[in-house]
Amino acid sequence: MLDPSLRILKDVFGYDSFRGRQGAIIEQVAGGGDALVLMPTGGGKSLCFQVPALLREGLAVVVSPLIALMDDQVATLDELGVAAVALNSSLAADAQREIAERIRRGEVKMLYLAPERLVQPRMLAFLQSLEIALFAIDEAHCVSQWGHDFRPEYLQLGQLAELFPAVPRIALTATADRRTREEIVQRLHLHNAERFLASFDRPNIFYRIVPKDQPRKQLLAFLAERKGDAGIVYCLSRKKVDEVAAFLSEQGFPALPYHAGLPNDLRAYHQKRFLNEEGLIMVATIAFGMGIDKPNVRFVAHLDLPKSLEAYYQETGRAGRDGLPADAWMAYGLQDVLLLKQMLNNSEGDERHKRVEQHKLDAMLALCEETRCRRQVLLAYFDEELAQPCGHCDNCIDGVQTWDATEPARQALSAIYRSGQRYGVGHLVDLLLGRDNEKIRSQGHQHLTVFGVGKALSEGEWRSLFRQLVARGLADVDLEGYGGLRLSDSCRPLLRGEVSLQLRRDLKPQHSAKTSSSAASQLVRVEEREQWEALRALRRKLAEEHAVPPYVIFPDATLLEMLRSKPASLAEMARVSGVGARKLERYGEAFLEVLAGAAEAPRAVADLRHELVSLARAGMTPAQIASQLKCSEKNVYSLLAEAIGRQQLSLGQALDLPEDLLGEIQDAFLDGEGELPAVTAISSLFAGRVEDGVLHCVRAALQAEFEA
Repeated sequence: MLDPSLRILKDVFGYDSFRGRQGAIIEQVAGGGDALVLMPTGGGKSLCFQVPALLREGLAVVVSPLIALMDDQVATLDELGVAAVALNSSLAADAQREIAERIRRGEVKMLYLAPERLVQPRMLAFLQSLEIALFAIDEAHCVSQWGHDFRPEYLQLGQLAELFPAVPRIALTATADRRTREEIVQRLHLHNAERFLASFDRPNIFYRIVPKDQPRKQLLAFLAERKGDAGIVYCLSRKKVDEVAAFLSEQGFPALPYHAGLPNDLRAYHQKRFLNEEGLIMVATIAFGMGIDKPNVRFVAHLDLPKSLEAYYQETGRAGRDGLPADAWMAYGLQDVLLLKQMLNNSEGDERHKRVEQHKLDAMLALCEETRCRRQVLLAYFDEELAQPCGHCDNCIDGVQTWDATEPARQALSAIYRSGQRYGVGHLVDLLLGRDNEKIRSQGHQHLTVFGVGKALSEGEWRSLFRQLVARGLADVDLEGYGGLRLSDSCRPLLRGEVSLQLRRDLKPQHSAKTSSSAASQLVRVEEREQWEALRALRRKLAEEHAVPPYVIFPDATLLEMLRSKPASLAEMARVSGVGARKLERYGEAFLEVLAGAAEAPRAVADLRHELVSLARAGMTPAQIASQLKCSEKNVYSLLAEAIGRQQLSLGQALDLPEDLLGEIQDAFLDGEGELPAVTAISSLFAGRVEDGVLHCVRAALQAEFEA
């Protein structure tokens, strides 16, 4: 007899076994105990409260900070046959009242709420009138006033312990050092909670950090091997986000900007496109990311330095949540350090807070200049030991060359001191190389003893050395004065000859361009590519029909297992990880057809598109096109809708509909407010009169008008 939690795991979610400590966490919460769960992004946190919610009587309440995350999880649960709803500000009053009635009638199993809504007295009173199964507090690090995701409303969630003393609470986060963990326990009153601290390691992510040298060109070289993959490029400023997104688009990469300066509706539209479409690149500030549940983000690239290792870990952790290979790439230079130090100096907060932030920035810089395994250093910061070098980061793969920089470092520090501790790196390099230019002459610096003493090194080597001196705290930025470099107290032993200094030698760009063996493009072998694309095309079509992101139908990991295991029956399909009972019933046959080659999909749907558009423009009906292309009418309608959406065809070219019927269909789609409803929501109105394929075409035409 299967354990009840394992039966739910298999029947509802389609998985055969729990990962890591999931089973123990579920047992703790299902049994009525509290839990604090620290689990890396992509480690399966959601199952830790979703399974106990289905095991316990009553309504499970999930606290989540972002509407996008709530909607995503509700859509996923709905596809699994679990009654879940989100109550948030995007809903009209009537819709909110209807949800409340459904909850009272016991028709809802999981309720997603923002913290500010949960702590309203009216909401708390409403919940007290119900049987509550559990409270799940997601993204619990938002309670920390030291964190960059702090949400003041989270501080009020401690009252749940007093108001619902018999209800288990589970707090979950992917990013929390020891200080933040203690803060979560204190503020949420989780003193008796069992703590589950999973490993921070994300072994599927390959880490690479390169010195900045024409960063846009470096980014293009990185992206060239990842065409068609979804990814995120992080930049520090809104202006840079807009510029990089435009630049990538010009270079043929589908890129969208995302930052807090864009209008709310445009930001939401870009986020929705990123979630729903394949292969898009989001260029963003850190305003983008928390709550992004897209599992097949294959890379995260940083064009600017994050301000802490917590931020770096969280942002890179948005790649490869499906457990498949992913890349974290960053280009970093001295200018990043100067800018972040300037921002820190100008920020609000007391001196203690600034010291903490400075410590975090120093740890980030240390990772960049590290000569040991990056993963060992990153995990050590989170109090976790990795016994052996990982073999899966740039330092492990490429090896690190170091050199004795003792004498050149003394020359550099001497140049800073003798020129008055007020000049930037450009002037200091000119001074050391003995360049006889106007600025050197105007300051009389050609007469300094350090003028021209550094000709043994190139300009690039001197810039690298100054960057590493600042990163190691041997030189600092004068934020009060001119923003030039000045000596720090820690450089004295070096100047006095008491210590030596080994520095990292920057690899030449052609060496550092070597990509990891984990490049996402290697997920699928060449001979599998055609059938892989056919499976993705079917998934995309089903996602459009059901108005959900493709990964909600099946994630890449599930498609990949289908591709490799080649199930030939529903019974075999049921054994594929991620195929639960509901999805097997809904989609099993369609995917079996593609795998068996019975559907047109293996013929690579892309090959049909051009011919189909030509035939439609020539005036052929969908039935005639199906006959000509030897495929089903259903597939023809699907491809017609796609062509209309891409504006390759007008609705009139695709279909010959009576005007009054067309008007009736359009009115049905436009009847509500906000987004167009899914075809399934209105198909009953036209049952027996028009095929669903016609409705998909009309919807695609309306959607294209909205986006034009």
